[in-house]
Amino acid sequence: QVDLVESGGGSVEPGGSLRLTCQPSQKTPRCMGWFRQAPGGRREAVASINAVGDTSYANSVKGRFTISKDYKGTLYLQMTRLKPEDTAMYICSADGICGSQEYHYWGQGTQVTVSS
Repeated sequence: QVDLVESGGGSVEPGGSLRLTCQPSQKTPRCMGWFRQAPGGRREAVASINAVGDTSYANSVKGRFTISKDYKGTLYLQMTRLKPEDTAMYICSADGICGSQEYHYWGQGTQVTVSS
């Protein structure tokens, strides 16, 4: 069992930045990713990174968000030029298939609110 703990969420004004962190209890193989779910909405993929560092992004965040991970397996999501429509619970995932929602492990999420 791998526990994932997210942090870094908060409230920011439009145009602001946040950096999310996902700390795993141990390193995991395969893909890691960030998803988000707004109230009443479906969970959607935001970004993913595979074991060799290849990344992919949802069209809505390309050029604004950057996913990365370090040698310990800690996952990050740097978010810039945030928009109100980015408001959601951001959820970390690990040990999965990039481009899908098939992951073994999920975090509890960290809330991001973008408003003026």
